[in-house]
Amino acid sequence: MTDPTTEETIIEFRNVTRRFGSNAVLQGVDLTVRRGEVLVILGGSGTGKSISLRQMNGLDHPDSGTVLFEGVDISAMGEDELRPIRCKIGMLFQGGALFDSMTVYENVAFALREHTAMTEEQIRARVVEVLGFVNLTPSVLTLLPSSLSGGMKKRVSLARTVALKPDVLLYDEPTTGLDPVTSMTINRLIVDLNVRLATTSVVVTHDIASALFVASRIAFLKSGRFVFIGTPDEAKHSDVKELRAFLAAEEVA
Repeated sequence: MTDPTTEETIIEFRNVTRRFGSNAVLQGVDLTVRRGEVLVILGGSGTGKSISLRQMNGLDHPDSGTVLFEGVDISAMGEDELRPIRCKIGMLFQGGALFDSMTVYENVAFALREHTAMTEEQIRARVVEVLGFVNLTPSVLTLLPSSLSGGMKKRVSLARTVALKPDVLLYDEPTTGLDPVTSMTINRLIVDLNVRLATTSVVVTHDIASALFVASRIAFLKSGRFVFIGTPDEAKHSDVKELRAFLAAEEVA
C-alpha cells in the first residue's frame, strides 16, 4: 500500500501491563503508533491483541504503565474525560455493533445527533457521503440490519465509524466471518479510507492476507509482549519463529 506515515507519534504505550487474575495479558509493553500509518497487531488467540486495541480508546485501562493519545495520558481517565477523546478515535467492532431496531440511516446518523449540532439536513448529507465512502448508495438508508449481508453490515458500521471524522480508526477483526471476496473489499476500504480521510489505523486480525495487504507496519504479540515490530517485508524475514509460522500458514493456505 502507499504509505503516508509520518514519524509523529499519535498513540503510545509506555510499560503497559494488564492482568486478569493471575494472568498478565500485557507485560510491560511499549508501542508507538505513527500518524498516518496502518499498524496491524498480530498474534495467537489470547495474546492480548484486542485488549491492546481497547487500551487505545479507554475501553480498558492498564493496571500499570501509561497510554498516551496525542501526548495526553488517557490511562486513568473516566468516561466524562474520555468523551472528547473518543470522538477522535473511531472503532469498528468485530460484530459491527449496529442497532438492530434502527435503519441504516438512523445507525449512521446516531453519533452525529449525539455529538454535533448539525441540522437534520446536514446529517442526511453526511450520512449519504460516508455511505458513498464504503460504496453504498442511498437505496440502503431505510433498510434494517437484519436485511443486510455480513459484508454490508461491516460497511455500514465503517460508515458510522468515520461519520465524526475521527483522527484514528481502530479495527477489531474486520474480516472475521466474511468470504474471501468480501474480505478483500474490506481490506481495500481500510487502505482507501486511511489515505482519503488522512487517518491513522490500527487493525487487529488473524487474517494474514489482510495484514500483509493493509499494513504499513506489523506488531506481533507473543506471551504478552511485542516481540516484533516492523514492515511487512521485514516480517517475512523475521527471526521470530512464531511470526514465520503465521506467514507460512498463509502460504500453505
